[in-house]
Amino acid sequence: MTEAVKGPASYFPSIEKKHGRPIAEWKELIRRSPLTKHMELVSWLKAEYGLGHGHANALVAHTLAEDGVK
Repeated sequence: MTEAVKGPASYFPSIEKKHGRPIAEWKELIRRSPLTKHMELVSWLKAEYGLGHGHANALVAHTLAEDGVK
């Protein structure tokens, strides 16, 4: 039996479907951005790429957590 994905990663299938980019590509964009603060990155993804708040927040939260940023 497989466990359901929880947390920010639960948004990933719908992000890929709606916005047509793989999650790895979104994470790379976030990591290359000169911005470093969570909400700055969320606002940037929303303004620059048209992501909704939930999708942008999930991508940023997951990426920063992977990178050990709190």
